[in-house]
Amino acid sequence: MAATETPVVANEAAPATNGAPLGGRTVAADRRRLLAWYEPRRDAYPWRSRGPDPYVVLVSEVMLQQTQAPRVVPIFEAFLARFPHVRALAAAPVSDVIVAWAGLGYHRRAVALHRSARTIVEEHRGEVPRELGALRALPGVGPYTASAVASIAFGEPVAAVDTNVRRIAARYLLGREADEPPPGDVGRAADAWVPRVGSGDWNQALMDLGRDVCRPRPRCDACPFGACRFRAAGRRGGSSPRRQPPFEGSLREVRGRVLAALRAAPSTSEAALVADLAEPPERVAAAVAGLVDDGLATTDRDGRISLAS
Repeated sequence: MAATETPVVANEAAPATNGAPLGGRTVAADRRRLLAWYEPRRDAYPWRSRGPDPYVVLVSEVMLQQTQAPRVVPIFEAFLARFPHVRALAAAPVSDVIVAWAGLGYHRRAVALHRSARTIVEEHRGEVPRELGALRALPGVGPYTASAVASIAFGEPVAAVDTNVRRIAARYLLGREADEPPPGDVGRAADAWVPRVGSGDWNQALMDLGRDVCRPRPRCDACPFGACRFRAAGRRGGSSPRRQPPFEGSLREVRGRVLAALRAAPSTSEAALVADLAEPPERVAAAVAGLVDDGLATTDRDGRISLAS
């Protein structure tokens, strides 16, 4: 169905701005504009073109946490070829999942996704649950991921509020930056903005808009809304105050190099890692300890280190 034909029914708890003019338009009209803008992007990524398979949605959303979509694409496709359904993932050793996760970083997500798959098989008969509470009870699944799976896979009318969506909702609905209103106001406004029908497309359209257009310094000339309360107030945004610490030279980099070594060999020792990585012993020890704590590696009584099995 084309975006302009997608039924967009206002939530009963729609924000007070929902029917009010906005630059001569209504929020309902802007919903249609956004979905029309999203239509040619609908199949931009393989997790969208596969349809709303709950397992596929869960895998993609976990991979997309803190990782840009273009980087996820090839690893996502190889991962699904290796683990085509939730039972295959649950039955695999966690070491296989860690190997398949190579290139994505933040490997704790791989362990959590594997644990989620086992929980789904053991407690939900191999079916990804649709209820928010059950989704949030899965390992590594927080409020955003649970809402994304519920809306995209099952059509539940809930807002999937990540950093990008929070920014858009604050600007469009409240005319402010996301960190300015009282806590909870933006989330409630975003929840009320979600249509009863077509919530998955709506949430994904907002995610794309926030990633590509309504950035910290917005590209208002490319916005399908054309105008919003934030812009009408003469505000122009600015660069994001949050900066990711440099990866190069960090303990995260050492952890990644240790994991790469463990993928390449059945087991190794801290002394061998120190020699191979040319890192100080204390940094290698800290990296190994962190990997063990996160369930990514194990050590035996002889001090040999290997991927978790």
